[in-house]
Amino acid sequence: MPNDPVEFVGTWRLVDWRIEYEDGNVTRPFGNGAHGYIIYSADGTMTASIAKARRDRFDILNARNASTDQKAEAFDSYFHYAGLWQIEGEDVLHAVTMSLNPEMAGTEQRRRAEFDGEGGLTLSAKEALSNGDTRHHVLQWKR
Repeated sequence: MPNDPVEFVGTWRLVDWRIEYEDGNVTRPFGNGAHGYIIYSADGTMTASIAKARRDRFDILNARNASTDQKAEAFDSYFHYAGLWQIEGEDVLHAVTMSLNPEMAGTEQRRRAEFDGEGGLTLSAKEALSNGDTRHHVLQWKR
């Protein structure tokens, strides 16, 4: 349970991102080997980036010159948002100010935070699906 903001401050490396479904199924949105970082600063800002293990290269220097298909694949293989953070009970709240997905800007992303005592942090959130089911995002990080 988080109780001291100092526990969060620093750089964390992604160990695993999985989604657990009510039927017991587990998926990994970016497959095995996804990598990323979440950084919490003492001044209350944060940033999180996650990518698939292997991403196709554009083979051009300026990404703006990539094809529409290349840009779509780049979007689908990368995740990022940044903003402000604060602790609320057992949760960390991310107030998103910018995101690769424009729909996330201006939202609050609440994550249950659990420290394992061995340099690990698990952030998780439940998401209601349109069919009434719930899925559980679990992201494990290590210092």
